[in-house]
Amino acid sequence: MDVATISNGRQLASKWLKTNALLSNPYVARHIPPSRLFSPANLRSMLSRHGTVVIKPVRGGGGLGVMKISYAGGRYRSTYMSKTNSFGTFSGLLSHVNRTRKRRTYLIQKGIHLATISGRPIDYRVKYVKENGIWTFRSMVGRVARRGLFVTNLCRGGLQLTAAQGIRRSLSARSIAAKKREMRHLTKVATSLLESRFPGIGQLGYDYGIDRNGHIWILEVNTRPQ
Repeated sequence: MDVATISNGRQLASKWLKTNALLSNPYVARHIPPSRLFSPANLRSMLSRHGTVVIKPVRGGGGLGVMKISYAGGRYRSTYMSKTNSFGTFSGLLSHVNRTRKRRTYLIQKGIHLATISGRPIDYRVKYVKENGIWTFRSMVGRVARRGLFVTNLCRGGLQLTAAQGIRRSLSARSIAAKKREMRHLTKVATSLLESRFPGIGQLGYDYGIDRNGHIWILEVNTRPQ
């Protein structure tokens, strides 16, 4: 089952179901990284198209099982946590990935070149909660990856900043108001989409990435945000 109902709102574990719901709106779809369900053919084609991809369990959190894979110069590289392995063949890469994947259903996402602070990627968590029938912004924070990691999860040693500090240090001070406003607007539009498709959700955690060109991406939406 993807869905369970508990006191603080409906839970929706499947990242794939949420991604497809968000892709139904052209405005929101522009902010969703190209995504496919994992298969060897999809991994090969997305690597040839994008160069770098991130693969992650369709159900799960905390950065567990998330791998970054790239293809350049005739070699494949796979990074999990702080360890990188290199392969001369696609079949070698695939065997390695399958050992980590353990038959779980995975999602492939185009790798986003996130803006960084001192070379460490930063993303943003926006927590949006329904209180007394009204959706309310609870928090908006930046999360900087621990040195040597590409995942920003605080449980993996990520550093939390205010969103304003993160935007100022990774982009520019003049970007702060516009980027925060755009993340809030995207959150409202995406939430109305998700709520119409999955009635009963009551709390959402949006993970946003801002790339080096300033484009905002919805990396993930959690129905059980920490």
